[in-house]
Amino acid sequence: MKNKVHKELKDYEDILHLPHYVSSHRAQMPITDRAAQFAPFAAVVGHNIAVKEAARYTNQKKELDEMEKVVIDDKLREIDAQFPNLIQIEIVYFEPDVLKTGGQYITKVGNVKKLDCYNREILMEDGMRIAVDEIYTLLLLI
Repeated sequence: MKNKVHKELKDYEDILHLPHYVSSHRAQMPITDRAAQFAPFAAVVGHNIAVKEAARYTNQKKELDEMEKVVIDDKLREIDAQFPNLIQIEIVYFEPDVLKTGGQYITKVGNVKKLDCYNREILMEDGMRIAVDEIYTLLLLI
């Protein structure tokens, strides 16, 4: 083994002790740029985004039983009966995720502007529309 290393050094002995070459025509690269040459690169573009998306947690929509549906329906009728008075509600609804199965439950407090029976939506005063079929709980804050 020692002879092998000695032989390899002997092969390059003619250039081994030469001074380091510095170009007279080109500026030397800054150390920070030299270090960047050896930094890892993204071999697969978008891979990190896909991993983060896969790790993002979504909830499955909970199915309401008949009694819970009746309670929500009663509250919607109560809201409809109080129009045109301003009605403040606290609503928890399911918002489906656009990228993967499931979604998230969102709690919103606000004033009801209109009940849209044709599209089965609650139109809030701030312009938000909430589908009646996505409601999980509904409280009137009178």
